[in-house]
Amino acid sequence: MKEDNIEEKTILSYYTAEGVPVEKGKTAKYLREKQGIPERVKENLKEYNQIKRKITEVLKEGDLTVAQIAEKTGLSRPDALYYLMTLVKYGSVKVGEIDDMDEYFTYKLNK
Repeated sequence: MKEDNIEEKTILSYYTAEGVPVEKGKTAKYLREKQGIPERVKENLKEYNQIKRKITEVLKEGDLTVAQIAEKTGLSRPDALYYLMTLVKYGSVKVGEIDDMDEYFTYKLNK
């Protein structure tokens, strides 16, 4: 019985700044509901999705290098590389072959 009381105290040991108890694991959900999602986060996600769409559209044409993707999307090479590596990390794009001069990798959509 004593162990049950310890577990109960552990579950209810999370409180908001106002002193309202919050169930363990629900703190982030509570804050998101109370504060909402910041506008800056919404704008960043919107920008990421637009760039992702641009990159995936040009990759539908075939395998491309970072320089070719940057040129076709209007992004700078560092930005194109950054977003491309993000898409590789999350499985939307995969690394293709190395070019004829053994200088650049090509990238293609992961189908």
